[in-house]
Amino acid sequence: MRRTAALIVGGGPAGASAAISLARGGAMPVVIERSPGERDLVCGGFLGWDAIAALKKLGLDPAALGAKPIHRLRLVAGRKVVETELPAAAAGLSRRRLDATLLRMAEEAGAAVLRGRTARALEEGCVRLNDGSEMAADALFLATGKHELRGAVRPIGTRPVSVGLRTAIAPPTDLAGTIELHLYNGGYAGLLLQEDGAANLCLSVAQSRMAGGREALLAELMREAPLLAERLGGVIPADWEAIAGVPYGWRARSAEPGRFRIGDQAAVIASLAGDGIAVALASGAAAAHACLHDDDGAPAYQRAFAARAKRPIAIAETLRHMAEAPVRRKLMLGLAGWPGLAKLAARLTRVG
Repeated sequence: MRRTAALIVGGGPAGASAAISLARGGAMPVVIERSPGERDLVCGGFLGWDAIAALKKLGLDPAALGAKPIHRLRLVAGRKVVETELPAAAAGLSRRRLDATLLRMAEEAGAAVLRGRTARALEEGCVRLNDGSEMAADALFLATGKHELRGAVRPIGTRPVSVGLRTAIAPPTDLAGTIELHLYNGGYAGLLLQEDGAANLCLSVAQSRMAGGREALLAELMREAPLLAERLGGVIPADWEAIAGVPYGWRARSAEPGRFRIGDQAAVIASLAGDGIAVALASGAAAAHACLHDDDGAPAYQRAFAARAKRPIAIAETLRHMAEAPVRRKLMLGLAGWPGLAKLAARLTRVG
């Protein structure tokens, strides 16, 4: 069995942020990343101003990766459209490009990245991998995103969960500089341009709406969201990435000594209003700092980050619930047209 000072399970923005910070602080972390190479994930690809600031603090300028600038929000419900300016500059960037760059930076800082290795379970303090080997660590960072690690499953209880779907489509001509949110019963869809020239389309929908299967759901959504259907040219894309069991609004409020939850394992914010990548980057950096400098380590970090995320997530949940029901959705679009109100909501839902 191999042992290391710091073991990070998951090489997304949270895991990479922690790895970079730990390595630069003198630790020699090991990152387990299940993907053998670059790949797309179920993610909106939105970088808010807090995520951009966090990346620049790590030494990465998203513009250098070709990130598409975003300065405007477009809300769509049925055929009603409301547009407003964002409080600060944001950007669209694929997770394929972002994750690969951050992992490369982690390696350059001194972290060891084990690609194509999957953590199967946490048993008696050891992480069991898909090849049968085991690894143990003084500090374990759970950065598995919306996936669960057997033996360290998030205690979400009976909280309602959602399903995430993602695909890429041909870019609409009027999407430049804009993030477009389409609202419908039980969820929403986000559309933005990313650096590879495609438009990233990410959908969130209550899992209860999946009873008839994906194709039936998408057909229903095209009827409920006619302007989104027009974006798709009336044709439902064939290729989708999917993730189930997304517990929006959940936060990890406690931790065992030596076990840090980061990213979606620490807090899950609705991308309708929040910025999951910013949460990932902020939690990864904060957990690494606590590991390096705080005697109380993981428990103190987890309490502090839960408190930090409490108000932004509560506000994001309020906005999500407003968007997902017809009467409240109508009110939400009316309020969004008030000068400055959408900007205020955007500021209040920042965790980073």
